[in-house]
Amino acid sequence: MTATASIVIPAHDEGALIVSTLRGVLADARPGEFEIVVAANGCTDDTVAQASSVPGVTVVETVIASKIAGLNLGDKSATAFPRIYLDADVAVSAETLRTLAAALRARTDAAVAAPRLRVDGSRSTFPVRQYLRIWEQSDYRLTGHIGSGVYAVNREGRGRWDDFPDVIADDRFVQQLFLSDERITVDGEFTVRAPATMSAHLRRAARIAAGNRQLPTTVQNASVEPAAVRYRRLLGRVARRPALWGALPFYLYGFGVPLAQARRMDDAGSRVDWSRDTSLREEARR
Repeated sequence: MTATASIVIPAHDEGALIVSTLRGVLADARPGEFEIVVAANGCTDDTVAQASSVPGVTVVETVIASKIAGLNLGDKSATAFPRIYLDADVAVSAETLRTLAAALRARTDAAVAAPRLRVDGSRSTFPVRQYLRIWEQSDYRLTGHIGSGVYAVNREGRGRWDDFPDVIADDRFVQQLFLSDERITVDGEFTVRAPATMSAHLRRAARIAAGNRQLPTTVQNASVEPAAVRYRRLLGRVARRPALWGALPFYLYGFGVPLAQARRMDDAGSRVDWSRDTSLREEARR
């Protein structure tokens, strides 16, 4: 059977999670339906062994500990389109990925697509859950959200760029290559786990904000309104919903502090380090 899509999964020290991610994808997949390439990058744990233990999965490896290096290596190893890029800690079904691939095959022009994002805050503290209540009302979430764990392009869409550039925010880099009418949100969803604590959220959000600041403006084709306009629109949505008012201070803190940290890092020329919530991996190991 010819693969209907290639799935590229960059993985750095994901030995605790990679098998569950792969099994979730393959549980309802037909034999050979997806070409799955796990691109292990700079791993010091058993990621390669764990991924290799799953039948039908191709594992490629680089000593460079970099998601971008993994994405580029996996891309070069994959052969089918549409091309789906999947984070190793995301929960998504074969049916959702099947729908994603079908939507892109139906387009003759360049397009990018993603399922609906569901953020699981069940293990998060109260401040994080309150932050998420407001974040869900942002333009970023409500208008053509691409990324945060899964995105895909057709062959024409993949022609919009060469190698992935050395940036932190690969998903936002890709999103900004496509205008709003070139973005597809399909039926089906994928799940990511929210950070467990506000401190973990702040570290992750500062990394994301710093990564967004390093994106080359020359590739930002999508029209973006001034930040002040988007913030006023968000505040307007919150103002009309009194039940959200109590959550607003948590959002302002969880949004503002990382922005300030990212600006300081940028001004100081500091290196942007990859930061993630390790508690999910530790929990899986246990």
